[in-house]
Amino acid sequence: MKNKKVLILGGAGFIGFGIIKHLFKEQKYDITVADIFNDGQDDNEFKKLTKNENFKVIKADFTKKSSFDKLSDNYDYFYMLASVVGVNKCIEDPHDVIRTNSLLIMNSLEWIITKNIGKVLFSSSSECYASTTDNFLYDIPTNEKVPLSISDISHPRNTYAVTKMFGESAFLTFGKKYNFPITIVRYQNIYGPRMGFKHVIPHLVERFIKIKENPFKIYGYDQTRAFCYLDDAAKGTVMAMENKNTNQEIFHIGSENEISIENLVKTVGELLDYRGDYSLAETYPGSVSRRCPNIKKSMEYFNFSPNVSLLDGLKKTIDWYKNFFDNNFKIISGGFKAPDELNFKSRYDESL
Repeated sequence: MKNKKVLILGGAGFIGFGIIKHLFKEQKYDITVADIFNDGQDDNEFKKLTKNENFKVIKADFTKKSSFDKLSDNYDYFYMLASVVGVNKCIEDPHDVIRTNSLLIMNSLEWIITKNIGKVLFSSSSECYASTTDNFLYDIPTNEKVPLSISDISHPRNTYAVTKMFGESAFLTFGKKYNFPITIVRYQNIYGPRMGFKHVIPHLVERFIKIKENPFKIYGYDQTRAFCYLDDAAKGTVMAMENKNTNQEIFHIGSENEISIENLVKTVGELLDYRGDYSLAETYPGSVSRRCPNIKKSMEYFNFSPNVSLLDGLKKTIDWYKNFFDNNFKIISGGFKAPDELNFKSRYDESL
């Protein structure tokens, strides 16, 4: 049987890397990764994948329309994962988040409608309903039907959410107009090795090992999140893509096992044998109090079920980051910054 042709835009990133590894387990795909390769993504772990004879890499800036000329005219599956992300990035360079993510979305869509693409998957985020659970009385775990909302359009933290809302609407609309199947997945706090330094778990390891913070501040201690390990997220994404019943539908990819930030921090500290003190601290600007997805729709449509426990996933993730610091590797992009270092107040904050 002929291999399926797969294009992964943003495939050198954290989730793209997980999807590639999952696809290679079955050896029935010819994979093309298209990426700009920022933030040290062209590392040794990624380079090991390039030795596979069914693997092709195209390095280019896909905010430029001309970069799409380097791609083939037909693919069975197109995973559109490319975007810039990270709380620090949104607060410090919100204009670039808007520009980059919007261009990637529109350039992809204008390319799709001129080519022979079997099916498209757009990666979205729980940030799309960042304020829904805080401002309205919707059930938690939260399902895919809740209204999408943000609390303050002037707050730079919301720029990523706005571009993901735009992407969902744009891909669903273009899919109907130009008759190509599209599936949306909203990722919910995916974590694992090699996820960079723009998210909470890598920041915790950095603070425990490198900064050696003591007392250790627990920002947003009373907030809750539900974390999903990369292997589970990658498997669920492929299942969503390859199931015909998922066309024109939106799905949550995550876990319903909720944990407080305080318990998360102390669990990581215990795994790193931290013997110091803790102190409670205010959260980051624009951060929501509680987030946990309802994944029943994903379970019903394509039998999605996360298998890796939070403790097992944390051990694997922490081991990777501990090795990173033990080998004196340098953080190329991202890294921990305390809320007061970000030094930003939104229009809403200033009116208080």
